[in-house]
Amino acid sequence: MRWQVNSEEPLYTDRWLDLRVADVELPDGRHLDHRLIRTVAGAGAVVTDDRHRVLMIWRHRFITDSWGWEIPIGRVEDGEEPMAAAAREAEEETGWRPGPLRPLLSVQPSNGISDSVHHIFRADHAVHIGPPTDPWEAERVEWVPLADVRELIVKGDMVSGTCMAALLYVLTEPRRP
Repeated sequence: MRWQVNSEEPLYTDRWLDLRVADVELPDGRHLDHRLIRTVAGAGAVVTDDRHRVLMIWRHRFITDSWGWEIPIGRVEDGEEPMAAAAREAEEETGWRPGPLRPLLSVQPSNGISDSVHHIFRADHAVHIGPPTDPWEAERVEWVPLADVRELIVKGDMVSGTCMAALLYVLTEPRRP
């Protein structure tokens, strides 16, 4: 049942996006032109505190014209390690510097059309260093109770698949003392 890729041709490319068409051979021998999106990796952080809250941003996404809670996440820059990118993004978007990060999970949010991968890390505390350096990223920055995550999803106040996967995963972890 493996699909065979015979070729890929670029349709549009810039520093953020590489849109391609692939000649794909299906297991029964048929061919199809399949569109795909190649992107650089993303990295984000789930930062919690000793009160079982998670550091979140409330932001607008113009593409879907929707508002929602998200963990800080962004692009991994050239030559940057994903863990360093996650720490940088948390600091830039929230004004909080996460404590030591450890890997949590990696997510491919749209693997039927894109090779995008989001590396998510976990920190158990953070230090406030000042206002966000990227103030256009969020309407507000708050510590949200982890216990509220499921309700936020149900209400539609959290729609990012990567954020949901990461936070639901955290909810299944045994609590640390």
